[in-house]
Amino acid sequence: MDLSLSTRTVGDRTVVEVGGEIDVYTAPKLREQLVELVNDGSYHLVVDMEGVDFLDSTGLGVLVGGLKRVRAHEGSLRLVCNQERILKIFRITGLTKVFPIHNSVDDAVQATD
Repeated sequence: MDLSLSTRTVGDRTVVEVGGEIDVYTAPKLREQLVELVNDGSYHLVVDMEGVDFLDSTGLGVLVGGLKRVRAHEGSLRLVCNQERILKIFRITGLTKVFPIHNSVDDAVQATD
């Protein structure tokens, strides 16, 4: 399966909608997108993972890298995920303490840093 990416602006946030699988083969595409957004001045990102079917450690690494990148500019990276199998990965790795995880894009956009 491939990875689909699209971006849109909601308020002062840039929403990255991700679909498909984030794995060793597709994660570089997501990394490029996040790097490009930060380089273009988007420091408050919401990664919508509702369409993600699979996430591996490479994908987690890309998300952590994106978080470090936006934090270097006083920014934020929030995740939207309500799929138990994906949320379990964040819980097992302890990344629920690192990433704010929301049930919907609206919740993530309205959350204050």
